Amino acid sequence: MTGDSGKSGTGLRDRLTDGLYGLGWGAVKKLPEPAARALFRTLADQVWKRRGKSVLRLESNLARVVPDASPARLAELSKAGMRSYMRYWMESFRLPTWSPERIKAGIDVTDVHRLTDGLDSGRGVLLALPHLGNWDLAGAWVTTDLKVPFTTVAERLRPESLYDRFVAYREGLGMEVLPHTGGSAFGTLARRLRDGGLVCLVADRDLSASGVEVTFFGGTARMPAGPALLAQQTGALLLPVTLWYDGTPVMKARIHPAVEVPPSGTRAEKTSVMTQALADAFATGIAEHPEDWHMLQRLWLADLEPRGEQP
Repeated sequence: MTGDSGKSGTGLRDRLTDGLYGLGWGAVKKLPEPAARALFRTLADQVWKRRGKSVLRLESNLARVVPDASPARLAELSKAGMRSYMRYWMESFRLPTWSPERIKAGIDVTDVHRLTDGLDSGRGVLLALPHLGNWDLAGAWVTTDLKVPFTTVAERLRPESLYDRFVAYREGLGMEVLPHTGGSAFGTLARRLRDGGLVCLVADRDLSASGVEVTFFGGTARMPAGPALLAQQTGALLLPVTLWYDGTPVMKARIHPAVEVPPSGTRAEKTSVMTQALADAFATGIAEHPEDWHMLQRLWLADLEPRGEQP
């Protein structure tokens, strides 16, 4: 009886979660944009006022990014952070209805030549991003303005129907989406890069055993080895990208200088050096715009240790 009840409760939660996301994609995109912005700003403020686990975790993470911030400054940053996070969701729910012109006008990219020159050379290009700004909008801009298809990886979500929604949403924006689990993603990404294609990966958090330890804002964190390994194995250009909002409707982006493969060392040593270089580029963007870093989960290893808590 207890086991069946637990499964039933989980199933109900899963259906509720899926239904709420479905409502978001169905209803929010029909609102006038000013109304949608006002609604999600209000939602952000309400969530922030409740001081739930996600808000407290965001504030704890921001305390590492801005170590000299006063409690009042941290509260201000976390409030702005929740508004930025809700802007991400508002834009994502509405993106499928945006015209190509609206998508092109929605982002201003600095040093785009680093991406276009790499693609023009016939060399595969791998863009690595942290959870900054709206990476889905950046992806839509790539497929719409540059007219370049790309491949990415999505974490499997519960329920499966919610994962399917995200895959359909991103595929509708012109992305090829591979599941994070299953083991075949790495090989497919490598093939795309060897063929001179484009791969985009969100790469600032990996708590698995294969994660590479990096120094990040003075503490030790783990980030995925995939970008560095793919660049080594395929010869692809590895470019860090950071995104941010500046109070206008237009998101800003910067494509950083390429992370080069070290000329010597073992594969593990090269991977460590390259992943640290990615972390340093991410840290530059996050430090400049901490309120746009949507890291509402545990990241630093020190935060995983007390009482054996799971991330």
